[in-house]
Amino acid sequence: MQTVEATGARPFSLAKGFIAGYGVAGAAVFGAVVVLALAGGEATSFMWTRSAVVLASAAIAYWLVLLAQRGRRAAYQRARLISIVAPVAIIGVDLIPGACPLWFLLVQAGCAVLLAGAAAPLIRMRASFPAS
Repeated sequence: MQTVEATGARPFSLAKGFIAGYGVAGAAVFGAVVVLALAGGEATSFMWTRSAVVLASAAIAYWLVLLAQRGRRAAYQRARLISIVAPVAIIGVDLIPGACPLWFLLVQAGCAVLLAGAAAPLIRMRASFPAS
């Protein structure tokens, strides 16, 4: 059975890279909603809430991966769960008819793909975090 140290930094780097991309894309969506609102366009409360939640979840997921890299099993489990469940939830909610414009849906889908990318290295590291 491997330890976290034996796993190496590569899986963590990959996960952090995907989550950072998710955060950058989330920040771009939030910025677009701000610009849209300032320009007098349609920025619904759904779009405000959704883009803020994506941005906040990126920060939380990144923090959890940092903690997991230090050997915290609970942080690893939460990061892995977020990277698997959140992309499905993002797409599922954004597909509600009329909930958001097409551009918003497409960028949110990109966010979901980036976050899902973090799932692969995290899942492969499962043996590094054995059950107590």
